[in-house]
Amino acid sequence: MGGFVPPPTGAEVEFIDLTLGTALAVALLGFIGGVLSGFLGSGGAFIMTPGMMNLGVPGILAVGSNITHKFGKAIVGSRSHGELGHVDKKLAVMMVIGLLAGVQVAVKVNSQIFESMGKAASNLYISMIFILVLTAITLVILRDLRREQGERKGGTELARRIQSIRIPPVVHFEVARIRVSLWFPLAVAFATGYLAGTIGVGGFIGVPAMIYLLGINTRVAAGTELFLAIFSGAWGAINYALRGYVDLRLVVLLYLGSLVGVQLGAIATEIVEQRVAKLALVTVIATSDLGRVVMIPEYLRRMGYIEMSQHAGEVLSMVSMALLFGGALLAIAVIFKKVRDAAALGRKAPAPSHH
Repeated sequence: MGGFVPPPTGAEVEFIDLTLGTALAVALLGFIGGVLSGFLGSGGAFIMTPGMMNLGVPGILAVGSNITHKFGKAIVGSRSHGELGHVDKKLAVMMVIGLLAGVQVAVKVNSQIFESMGKAASNLYISMIFILVLTAITLVILRDLRREQGERKGGTELARRIQSIRIPPVVHFEVARIRVSLWFPLAVAFATGYLAGTIGVGGFIGVPAMIYLLGINTRVAAGTELFLAIFSGAWGAINYALRGYVDLRLVVLLYLGSLVGVQLGAIATEIVEQRVAKLALVTVIATSDLGRVVMIPEYLRRMGYIEMSQHAGEVLSMVSMALLFGGALLAIAVIFKKVRDAAALGRKAPAPSHH
Protein backbone atom coordinates (compact mmCIF):
# COMPACT_ATOMS: atom_id res chain seq x y z
CA MET A 1 0.00 0.00 0.00
CA GLY A 2 1.40 3.47 -0.98
CA GLY A 3 1.03 6.76 0.79
CA PHE A 4 2.65 8.23 3.89
CA VAL A 5 4.63 5.87 6.06
CA PRO A 6 4.90 7.08 9.67
CA PRO A 7 8.42 7.27 11.10
CA PRO A 8 9.65 3.99 12.60
CA THR A 9 10.13 5.48 16.06
CA GLY A 10 10.83 3.99 19.41
CA ALA A 11 9.61 7.34 20.74
CA GLU A 12 6.39 8.56 19.14
CA VAL A 13 6.55 12.27 18.34
CA GLU A 14 3.68 14.13 20.00
CA PHE A 15 2.23 17.24 18.36
CA ILE A 16 1.22 19.79 21.02
CA ASP A 17 -2.40 20.82 21.66
CA LEU A 18 -2.70 24.24 20.11
CA THR A 19 -4.72 26.47 22.44
CA LEU A 20 -5.26 30.15 21.61
CA GLY A 21 -2.60 31.10 24.20
CA THR A 22 -0.02 28.73 22.71
CA ALA A 23 -0.83 29.88 19.17
CA LEU A 24 -0.33 33.53 20.19
CA ALA A 25 2.94 32.64 21.95
CA VAL A 26 4.26 30.92 18.78
CA ALA A 27 3.22 33.92 16.63
CA LEU A 28 4.96 36.21 19.17
CA LEU A 29 8.10 34.04 18.83
CA GLY A 30 7.86 34.53 15.06
CA PHE A 31 7.47 38.30 15.52
CA ILE A 32 10.44 38.57 17.93
CA GLY A 33 12.56 36.37 15.66
CA GLY A 34 11.49 38.44 12.65
CA VAL A 35 12.43 41.77 14.26
CA LEU A 36 15.83 40.38 15.28
CA SER A 37 16.47 38.81 11.86
CA GLY A 38 15.40 41.97 10.03
CA PHE A 39 17.49 44.14 12.32
CA LEU A 40 20.56 42.00 12.91
CA GLY A 41 20.56 39.64 9.94
CA SER A 42 20.27 36.69 12.33
CA GLY A 43 19.01 36.00 15.81
CA GLY A 44 15.65 34.51 14.87
CA ALA A 45 16.67 30.92 15.49
CA PHE A 46 18.21 31.71 18.87
CA ILE A 47 14.66 32.46 19.90
CA MET A 48 12.34 30.28 17.82
CA THR A 49 13.70 26.78 18.40
CA PRO A 50 14.26 27.11 22.20
CA GLY A 51 11.05 29.15 22.53
CA MET A 52 8.98 26.35 20.99
CA MET A 53 10.79 23.82 23.21
CA ASN A 54 9.79 25.95 26.23
CA LEU A 55 6.17 25.73 25.06
CA GLY A 56 6.36 21.93 25.18
CA VAL A 57 7.18 21.21 21.52
CA PRO A 58 9.66 18.29 21.24
CA GLY A 59 13.07 19.65 20.19
CA ILE A 60 13.19 17.69 16.94
CA LEU A 61 9.75 19.03 15.94
CA ALA A 62 10.81 22.59 16.84
CA VAL A 63 13.92 22.24 14.64
CA GLY A 64 11.98 20.68 11.73
CA SER A 65 9.28 23.39 11.87
CA ASN A 66 11.81 26.22 12.24
CA ILE A 67 13.97 25.08 9.32
CA THR A 68 10.82 24.82 7.15
CA HIS A 69 9.82 28.38 8.07
CA LYS A 70 13.39 29.64 7.48
CA PHE A 71 13.36 28.27 3.93
CA GLY A 72 10.53 30.58 2.83
CA LYS A 73 12.07 33.59 4.54
CA ALA A 74 15.44 32.95 2.88
CA ILE A 75 13.86 33.08 -0.60
CA VAL A 76 12.47 36.57 0.14
CA GLY A 77 15.69 37.84 1.77
CA SER A 78 18.00 36.36 -0.84
CA ARG A 79 16.09 38.00 -3.68
CA SER A 80 16.67 41.50 -2.31
CA HIS A 81 20.39 40.75 -1.73
CA GLY A 82 20.63 39.27 -5.24
CA GLU A 83 19.23 42.46 -6.76
CA LEU A 84 21.91 44.43 -4.91
CA GLY A 85 24.66 42.15 -6.27
CA HIS A 86 25.55 40.72 -2.85
CA VAL A 87 25.43 37.04 -3.86
CA ASP A 88 28.46 35.16 -5.18
CA LYS A 89 26.59 32.50 -7.18
CA LYS A 90 29.78 30.60 -8.12
CA LEU A 91 30.82 30.33 -4.46
CA ALA A 92 27.26 29.36 -3.42
CA VAL A 93 26.96 26.61 -6.05
CA MET A 94 30.25 25.06 -4.92
CA MET A 95 29.32 25.36 -1.22
CA VAL A 96 25.94 23.65 -1.74
CA ILE A 97 27.60 20.19 -1.80
CA GLY A 98 29.12 20.60 1.68
CA LEU A 99 25.95 22.28 2.94
CA LEU A 100 23.58 19.47 1.90
CA ALA A 101 25.95 16.84 3.31
CA GLY A 102 26.01 18.69 6.65
CA VAL A 103 22.20 18.92 6.79
CA GLN A 104 21.86 15.22 5.89
CA VAL A 105 24.24 14.09 8.67
CA ALA A 106 22.52 16.37 11.22
CA VAL A 107 19.00 15.13 10.41
CA LYS A 108 20.21 11.52 10.66
CA VAL A 109 21.89 12.09 14.04
CA ASN A 110 18.92 14.06 15.41
CA SER A 111 16.40 11.44 14.28
CA GLN A 112 18.56 8.57 15.57
CA ILE A 113 18.82 10.08 19.06
CA PHE A 114 15.07 10.82 19.21
CA GLU A 115 14.03 7.40 17.93
CA SER A 116 16.42 5.32 20.03
CA MET A 117 16.62 7.37 23.26
CA GLY A 118 13.42 9.42 23.38
CA LYS A 119 12.29 13.05 23.67
CA ALA A 120 14.32 14.07 26.75
CA ALA A 121 17.62 12.82 25.23
CA SER A 122 16.82 14.57 21.93
CA ASN A 123 16.02 17.84 23.77
CA LEU A 124 19.24 17.48 25.78
CA TYR A 125 21.35 16.98 22.62
CA ILE A 126 19.79 19.98 20.81
CA SER A 127 20.19 22.13 23.95
CA MET A 128 23.85 21.14 24.38
CA ILE A 129 24.64 22.15 20.77
CA PHE A 130 22.78 25.43 21.37
CA ILE A 131 24.77 26.11 24.56
CA LEU A 132 28.13 25.45 22.88
CA VAL A 133 27.35 27.66 19.89
CA LEU A 134 25.63 30.50 21.78
CA THR A 135 28.36 30.69 24.44
CA ALA A 136 31.03 30.91 21.73
CA ILE A 137 29.12 33.65 19.87
CA THR A 138 28.47 35.61 23.09
CA LEU A 139 32.21 35.63 23.86
CA VAL A 140 33.12 36.70 20.32
CA ILE A 141 30.63 39.60 20.30
CA LEU A 142 31.70 40.76 23.78
CA ARG A 143 35.32 40.76 22.62
CA ASP A 144 34.25 42.74 19.55
CA LEU A 145 32.47 45.29 21.71
CA ARG A 146 35.51 45.69 23.97
CA ARG A 147 37.89 46.44 21.11
CA GLU A 148 35.94 47.61 18.11
CA GLN A 149 39.04 48.04 15.90
CA GLY A 150 41.05 44.99 16.95
CA GLU A 151 38.74 42.34 15.55
CA ARG A 152 38.97 43.68 12.02
CA LYS A 153 42.74 43.23 11.88
CA GLY A 154 42.57 39.77 13.47
CA GLY A 155 39.91 38.65 11.02
CA THR A 156 41.83 39.67 7.90
CA GLU A 157 45.10 38.22 9.24
CA LEU A 158 43.56 34.75 9.72
CA ALA A 159 41.81 34.95 6.34
CA ARG A 160 45.12 35.87 4.65
CA ARG A 161 46.81 32.84 6.20
CA ILE A 162 44.01 30.53 5.02
CA GLN A 163 44.11 32.02 1.51
CA SER A 164 47.88 31.33 1.37
CA ILE A 165 47.30 27.57 1.82
CA ARG A 166 47.18 26.37 -1.79
CA ILE A 167 45.66 22.88 -1.60
CA PRO A 168 44.22 22.24 -5.10
CA PRO A 169 41.73 23.01 -6.48
CA VAL A 170 42.32 26.73 -5.80
CA VAL A 171 39.39 28.77 -7.11
CA HIS A 172 39.00 32.50 -7.79
CA PHE A 173 35.59 33.88 -6.75
CA GLU A 174 34.97 37.18 -8.56
CA VAL A 175 32.07 38.64 -6.52
CA ALA A 176 33.58 37.63 -3.16
CA ARG A 177 36.99 38.84 -4.41
CA ILE A 178 38.95 35.92 -2.94
CA ARG A 179 41.21 33.18 -4.29
CA VAL A 180 41.08 30.19 -1.95
CA SER A 181 41.41 26.41 -1.83
CA LEU A 182 37.92 24.96 -2.42
CA TRP A 183 38.28 22.73 0.68
CA PHE A 184 37.86 25.72 3.03
CA PRO A 185 34.48 26.93 1.68
CA LEU A 186 33.34 23.28 1.66
CA ALA A 187 34.30 22.87 5.35
CA VAL A 188 32.46 26.11 6.25
CA ALA A 189 29.43 24.89 4.26
CA PHE A 190 29.42 21.49 6.01
CA ALA A 191 29.54 23.13 9.48
CA THR A 192 26.77 25.56 8.48
CA GLY A 193 24.61 22.72 7.15
CA TYR A 194 25.21 20.58 10.22
CA LEU A 195 24.09 23.39 12.54
CA ALA A 196 21.12 24.23 10.31
CA GLY A 197 19.99 20.61 10.48
CA THR A 198 20.62 20.30 14.23
CA ILE A 199 19.16 23.50 15.68
CA GLY A 200 17.19 25.04 12.81
CA VAL A 201 19.66 27.57 11.39
CA GLY A 202 23.38 27.76 10.68
CA GLY A 203 23.79 31.23 9.20
CA PHE A 204 25.09 32.73 12.41
CA ILE A 205 28.14 30.45 12.02
CA GLY A 206 28.25 30.62 8.21
CA VAL A 207 28.41 34.43 7.96
CA PRO A 208 31.21 35.03 10.54
CA ALA A 209 33.17 32.07 9.09
CA MET A 210 32.98 33.56 5.58
CA ILE A 211 34.10 36.96 6.93
CA TYR A 212 36.86 35.92 9.36
CA LEU A 213 38.14 32.67 7.80
CA LEU A 214 37.64 33.23 4.07
CA GLY A 215 38.04 37.04 4.01
CA ILE A 216 34.75 37.84 2.25
CA ASN A 217 33.18 41.27 2.89
CA THR A 218 30.16 41.43 5.20
CA ARG A 219 27.50 42.19 2.57
CA VAL A 220 28.54 39.41 0.18
CA ALA A 221 28.85 36.94 3.10
CA ALA A 222 25.31 37.78 4.32
CA GLY A 223 23.83 37.68 0.80
CA THR A 224 25.54 34.42 -0.15
CA GLU A 225 24.53 32.82 3.18
CA LEU A 226 20.87 33.77 2.62
CA PHE A 227 21.06 32.24 -0.87
CA LEU A 228 22.53 29.04 0.64
CA ALA A 229 19.81 29.04 3.33
CA ILE A 230 17.26 28.37 0.57
CA PHE A 231 18.99 25.04 -0.12
CA SER A 232 19.70 24.06 3.50
CA GLY A 233 16.11 25.05 4.41
CA ALA A 234 14.54 23.09 1.55
CA TRP A 235 16.73 20.02 2.13
CA GLY A 236 16.20 20.10 5.90
CA ALA A 237 12.45 20.65 5.51
CA ILE A 238 12.12 17.71 3.07
CA ASN A 239 14.18 15.38 5.28
CA TYR A 240 12.35 16.28 8.52
CA ALA A 241 8.92 16.24 6.83
CA LEU A 242 9.55 12.75 5.37
CA ARG A 243 10.26 11.54 8.91
CA GLY A 244 7.11 13.24 10.23
CA TYR A 245 8.94 15.93 12.23
CA VAL A 246 7.33 19.12 10.84
CA ASP A 247 4.22 20.73 12.39
CA LEU A 248 2.72 22.93 9.66
CA ARG A 249 0.53 24.76 12.21
CA LEU A 250 3.69 26.04 13.91
CA VAL A 251 5.29 26.92 10.56
CA VAL A 252 2.29 29.11 9.57
CA LEU A 253 2.18 30.84 12.98
CA LEU A 254 5.93 31.58 12.84
CA TYR A 255 5.43 33.05 9.35
CA LEU A 256 2.55 35.29 10.47
CA GLY A 257 4.66 36.79 13.25
CA SER A 258 7.96 36.99 11.43
CA LEU A 259 6.68 38.66 8.24
CA VAL A 260 5.55 41.65 10.31
CA GLY A 261 8.65 41.58 12.51
CA VAL A 262 11.13 41.46 9.62
CA GLN A 263 9.74 44.70 8.11
CA LEU A 264 10.02 46.55 11.44
CA GLY A 265 13.52 45.19 12.04
CA ALA A 266 14.68 46.29 8.59
CA ILE A 267 13.40 49.84 9.19
CA ALA A 268 15.24 49.96 12.54
CA THR A 269 18.54 49.01 10.82
CA GLU A 270 18.62 52.41 9.11
CA ILE A 271 18.28 54.28 12.42
CA VAL A 272 20.05 52.40 15.21
CA GLU A 273 23.85 52.48 15.43
CA GLN A 274 26.01 49.35 15.12
CA ARG A 275 27.11 49.25 18.77
CA VAL A 276 23.50 49.18 20.03
CA ALA A 277 22.73 46.44 17.47
CA LYS A 278 25.57 44.30 18.87
CA LEU A 279 24.42 44.91 22.47
CA ALA A 280 20.87 43.89 21.53
CA LEU A 281 22.16 40.74 19.81
CA VAL A 282 24.41 39.73 22.71
CA THR A 283 21.50 40.22 25.17
CA VAL A 284 19.26 37.89 23.16
CA ILE A 285 21.96 35.27 22.69
CA ALA A 286 23.13 35.26 26.32
CA THR A 287 19.61 35.02 27.81
CA SER A 288 18.63 32.33 25.29
CA ASP A 289 21.83 30.47 26.20
CA LEU A 290 21.06 30.67 29.95
CA GLY A 291 17.51 29.53 29.24
CA ARG A 292 18.89 26.32 27.73
CA VAL A 293 21.44 25.82 30.56
CA VAL A 294 18.62 26.03 33.13
CA MET A 295 16.73 23.20 31.37
CA ILE A 296 19.63 20.68 31.46
CA PRO A 297 18.82 19.31 34.98
CA GLU A 298 15.16 18.83 33.95
CA TYR A 299 16.12 16.78 30.87
CA LEU A 300 18.51 14.70 32.99
CA ARG A 301 15.69 14.13 35.52
CA ARG A 302 13.36 12.92 32.75
CA MET A 303 16.07 10.54 31.54
CA GLY A 304 16.40 9.18 35.08
CA TYR A 305 19.99 10.36 35.62
CA ILE A 306 19.31 12.71 38.55
CA GLU A 307 16.83 12.83 41.44
CA MET A 308 14.66 15.93 41.42
CA SER A 309 10.99 16.64 42.11
CA GLN A 310 8.63 17.29 39.22
CA HIS A 311 7.75 20.65 40.82
CA ALA A 312 11.41 21.72 40.66
CA GLY A 313 11.41 20.78 36.97
CA GLU A 314 8.35 22.96 36.36
CA VAL A 315 10.03 25.88 38.14
CA LEU A 316 13.13 25.45 35.92
CA SER A 317 10.91 25.46 32.80
CA MET A 318 9.31 28.74 33.93
CA VAL A 319 12.72 30.32 34.66
CA SER A 320 13.96 29.18 31.24
CA MET A 321 10.95 30.72 29.48
CA ALA A 322 11.28 33.98 31.47
CA LEU A 323 14.97 34.26 30.47
CA LEU A 324 14.25 33.58 26.80
CA PHE A 325 11.27 35.93 26.36
CA GLY A 326 12.63 38.49 28.83
CA GLY A 327 15.96 38.92 27.02
CA ALA A 328 14.31 39.11 23.60
CA LEU A 329 11.63 41.60 24.65
CA LEU A 330 14.25 43.74 26.43
CA ALA A 331 16.37 43.86 23.24
CA ILE A 332 13.33 44.79 21.12
CA ALA A 333 12.29 47.47 23.65
CA VAL A 334 15.79 49.02 23.40
CA ILE A 335 15.66 48.93 19.57
CA PHE A 336 12.22 50.58 19.44
CA LYS A 337 13.19 53.19 22.06
CA LYS A 338 16.18 54.17 19.90
CA VAL A 339 13.91 54.38 16.84
CA ARG A 340 11.41 56.53 18.77
CA ASP A 341 14.17 58.83 20.06
CA ALA A 342 15.54 59.22 16.53
CA ALA A 343 12.05 60.05 15.22
CA ALA A 344 11.52 62.62 18.01
CA LEU A 345 14.93 64.18 17.26
CA GLY A 346 14.02 64.36 13.58
CA ARG A 347 10.80 66.23 14.43
CA LYS A 348 12.60 68.65 16.78
CA ALA A 349 15.39 69.51 14.32
CA PRO A 350 13.89 70.60 11.02
CA ALA A 351 17.08 72.30 9.85
CA PRO A 352 20.59 70.82 10.15
CA SER A 353 22.94 72.77 12.43
CA HIS A 354 26.11 74.31 10.95
CA HIS A 355 29.51 73.57 12.45
